[in-house]
Amino acid sequence: MCDTDLLDLILFISLMTKYETLLYEILDDGVLKITLNRPEVFNAFNEQMKKDFLLALKSAEMDSSTRTIVIQGSGKAFCSGQDLKENQREKRNLKESLEKSYNPIVKKIHTIEKPIIAMINGVAAGAGLSIALACDMRTMSNNAKLIEVFIRIALIPDSGSHYFLPRLVGMGKSFEYMATGRDIDSLEAEKFGIVNHVFEENILEEKTLELASQLAKLPTKTIGLIKRSLNKSLSSTLDEVLNYEAINQQIASQTDDYKEGVNAFIEKRKAIFKGK
Repeated sequence: MCDTDLLDLILFISLMTKYETLLYEILDDGVLKITLNRPEVFNAFNEQMKKDFLLALKSAEMDSSTRTIVIQGSGKAFCSGQDLKENQREKRNLKESLEKSYNPIVKKIHTIEKPIIAMINGVAAGAGLSIALACDMRTMSNNAKLIEVFIRIALIPDSGSHYFLPRLVGMGKSFEYMATGRDIDSLEAEKFGIVNHVFEENILEEKTLELASQLAKLPTKTIGLIKRSLNKSLSSTLDEVLNYEAINQQIASQTDDYKEGVNAFIEKRKAIFKGK
């Protein structure tokens, strides 16, 4: 069996999977909606949901028909973080738990070369906030709130918060949010650039899916290269970034969408990108 056949088989198995703790909905316009679905505990992560979520992300990465991913929570919350009752029952080693479950999820979100939007429909706290911060864009309900809640149980933020939050708001605000664990409302989140857009609760999903659909119509491979280049820039010198841009620009110029874009410009028509 060749590598392509193996990937196709893995994708088929993944798409046929019945997830226990989330909803996996492929919309008609190239948008995939992943809904964390444990509303009775504000979508807190248990071990099964971590497994389901990582598998769903891997499926989305392999599925060429998926061109934008939206992550949301069911019910009143986006995600309240780790299920602490499960922690107490199982007496988990937190280092091992992060290394085996949360860290692979965050890395996968960060490296999937497709745009990912976190639709924060309610509270995003702890690891739930870290997951949202790892996404490429964030929309937020005007009634939602963000909380670096870890300090309230004498833990430090994990799952990438120390990486993503300072890059959005700077060191001073990051320390304030992490050390105090206070609520961050939607006005403050938008003011300091933690979220891209705030919408009224009743139109949040509509507006988020409009944004997702717009992104899905753009050249997906080019967006992937932009994401790759931005990630590289966070730990690179100017010379390294300039060199990396040149490499990725050459890759972009070899895509079908580049050819379509140039032809559409010359022919004075709107380009129709297919993500290839």
